[in-house]
Amino acid sequence: MNKIIFFLAAICFAVSSCTKEKTDYEAEIDITVPEYIAFKEATRIHAADHDISIEALNGTFYKGYNEIRLKIIDRKTQKEVNATATTYLPILTEANGNILTCPHRYHLDYKTEGKYFSGYTVFTDKSNTTRNWELHITFTLDNQTYTAKQAVNVQEQTNKNLNATVFTGKDNEQYIIALVSPQKPQIGENELIAGIYRFNRPNNPASGDFPDPTQFSYTEVRDYTLKLDPRMPEPSMGNHSSPNNQDLTQRDDGLYHGVVNYTMTGNWTLNFILLNKQGDLLKGTEVPTDFTPGIEGVKSELYIDILF
Repeated sequence: MNKIIFFLAAICFAVSSCTKEKTDYEAEIDITVPEYIAFKEATRIHAADHDISIEALNGTFYKGYNEIRLKIIDRKTQKEVNATATTYLPILTEANGNILTCPHRYHLDYKTEGKYFSGYTVFTDKSNTTRNWELHITFTLDNQTYTAKQAVNVQEQTNKNLNATVFTGKDNEQYIIALVSPQKPQIGENELIAGIYRFNRPNNPASGDFPDPTQFSYTEVRDYTLKLDPRMPEPSMGNHSSPNNQDLTQRDDGLYHGVVNYTMTGNWTLNFILLNKQGDLLKGTEVPTDFTPGIEGVKSELYIDILF
């Protein structure tokens, strides 16, 4: 009888602990991590008689994945103009003189229904006193090519559901995985969307005016597989997983889509294994399936922590 009472008391303690943690996590998310759905102007760049307006969610550039919308406006009429060959290149300059870029869409796509150029940027660092981001834009109008540049501020991403990771694969190439969605997960099955990018090492020295885009580019990797094993690594959670998860595969939008099932709020680790088109392992390790209450869970060598 005493053993039964002790067992029931332990269950009650575990349930109350989980409930307390769950409440705390929900309060943190509600206060600090809103879901942004509106595009607002993040910066405006002057180019001769035109303005280049770049919009992002919440009007802010964040470390990690940013969808952008670019419009070119005649400054006199304040009307959008029909430009062509619009390019977009983010450049990071570090205090030691290193000049880098990040995953981005260089040739922007024009969306006729919204009358804007569509692209993205995966900022790999936030702006600070030692790291400065600058956007370089070109466009053609009436057979004349315009160039412009603008320093921009990139803020820390406070929403851990939009975290990213940079790593070197077994092929000695640099990769970036950036979470795109959901911004604010729900308990249950969520569509998980991520971008996967590989740095293009320059084959030739720079030519022409700075910056030469051939020196600063990434590729959206094609037809890879990102195997998913979500776990709750906290000792109190025993590194348990959940059912009905689906690995991420690429769709027509270039992004990778899968399903993650969050059974409760709290700290989760998205354990990954990345396979290339041929099925070769590039990064990641299998996670033990043992339930380990009281012990912090083992993570894959490739993972992203989230919190909701």
